Amino acid sequence: MLTTRKLSTLLYRRISMTVRDGINSAMDEEIQRDPDVYLIGEEVARYNGAYKVSKGLWDKHGDARIWDTPITEAGFTGLAVGSALGGLKPICEFMTWNFALQAIDHIVNSSAKMRYMSGGRLHGSIVFRGINGPAAAVAAQHSQCFAAWYGSVPGLIVLSPYDTEDARGLLKAAVRDPNPVVVLENELMYGQSFDVSEKVLDKDFTIPIGQAKIMKEGKDVTVVAHSRMVGVSLKAAEELEKQGISAEVINLRTIRPLDVESIVKSVKKTNRLVTVEDGWPQFGVGAEISALMMETEAFDYLDAPVERITSADVPAPYSLELEKLFTPVPQNVVNACMRVCNKK
Repeated sequence: MLTTRKLSTLLYRRISMTVRDGINSAMDEEIQRDPDVYLIGEEVARYNGAYKVSKGLWDKHGDARIWDTPITEAGFTGLAVGSALGGLKPICEFMTWNFALQAIDHIVNSSAKMRYMSGGRLHGSIVFRGINGPAAAVAAQHSQCFAAWYGSVPGLIVLSPYDTEDARGLLKAAVRDPNPVVVLENELMYGQSFDVSEKVLDKDFTIPIGQAKIMKEGKDVTVVAHSRMVGVSLKAAEELEKQGISAEVINLRTIRPLDVESIVKSVKKTNRLVTVEDGWPQFGVGAEISALMMETEAFDYLDAPVERITSADVPAPYSLELEKLFTPVPQNVVNACMRVCNKK
């Protein structure tokens, strides 16, 4: 007999899943759910993806749904955008978002602006996804964070997942959204495993776009981060607890539209704010959040200036040892939180 306790255990039983498998399963399920969805990109089919994110999808769905392309971002992105305007729903994978610079005209001019410029007559559901931000000794041309770039473009939705739950829920929401969506993944997170519930594994599980998540509640300082920097911030919060400082960690999940309400609500409680990202400091996500705090009612609740933790304001170095100095680490976040809390 299935008791209430057994049912509860079944519903909330958690299993471990990597971020890579979360993305893979989300694409698999959406391709099965909707015959208009297909995956296009370099090496996504027979090779199973450069990072094995699309492993097994070509074997399962075949050439009609998983399209290998030549090495021409401008070419296959234009093809994907055109098919989206024609009614299909492509998932367009970039081997890295750095290479998408070759296709930025299609992403911004041919996709993001089209609904507005056509008075709503031309629009299409399309997901642009791939790795973003610093990885591990892959040098300057493979290490840039594009959150601020695409986050500044009206007409685009920009998502930045952290864990497996984010990866599955945000990608499925992106595929089902009628607008162009940019999904900024992180290579270093692909192999990371997280516990997920049966709810997250449901084929219709989605995460609402534009809704941040409080990863850890706190009362002394708010720490806002996205992507891999959420994990860095959580580690910093553990260290701060040892020093008597309670940090609230917010995972943005969506860069555009930004969940300003959740940040303001947290700042009203903690009276202090630190932003963390692995992009550059000038005109970054943290800079935008800092400006918003000045323009909203949060300003009256701030007891210290907003602190921004970012990567260094230089191209990413190739040397792994230099890269460690280039990218934020937990101690950087700890130091910033100590400063805004006026602790030494």
